[in-house]
Amino acid sequence: LPGLHVFTIAFALEVSVGKANTVMALNNSDVLLPCTFTTCIGFQDLVFMWYFNSTEMIYHGKIKNKASEPTLVDRNPRVEFVGSTTGKDNNISIVLKNVEFSDAGKYTCHVKNPKEKDAKHNATIFLTVVQKMVETDNTLTLIIVGVVGGLIGLLILFMLIKRVVLFIIKKTQDGKKDYLVSSSGNDNTENGLAGSKAEQKAPPKA
Repeated sequence: LPGLHVFTIAFALEVSVGKANTVMALNNSDVLLPCTFTTCIGFQDLVFMWYFNSTEMIYHGKIKNKASEPTLVDRNPRVEFVGSTTGKDNNISIVLKNVEFSDAGKYTCHVKNPKEKDAKHNATIFLTVVQKMVETDNTLTLIIVGVVGGLIGLLILFMLIKRVVLFIIKKTQDGKKDYLVSSSGNDNTENGLAGSKAEQKAPPKA
């Protein structure tokens, strides 16, 4: 039935290794390989396995139900189970100890849930092994940020100077206009210029 098919998909088994599917580890260090699974209808006699490069099984475990922790079936001596399935998350993560350069590669977490008609799902994480962690050199970034910041600062300074200069020019022009207006309306009597009041007086009578 179509409705039953949709119902089955809604409760499908899901396996996840987190948002990042790559892990970097130092040579001779221990590294966590995360894995969790979800299923809305629960699980019974669930089986999970970890594989290296799809062929070499490095951990095999079983979980009876939600109330019990996983039991070991088989594992590589350098692999340790660090998860838990009785808490909020169904965590089946492992730790690979004393990693070597030959351990770099693909690690796949497989889960099979008989309660979902043996539904299977898996997720893969890639491990990179390095001699030493490379620190990110932020010098170039800091230089770029400094230059951009300096240019912005100069632009702001230029705009301020431009405003001040324009203000001074405007004030100077306004001052000249006031001077011309006041000069054109001056009484020129004392200067003896043509059109002055001294010349406009009528000559004295004899």
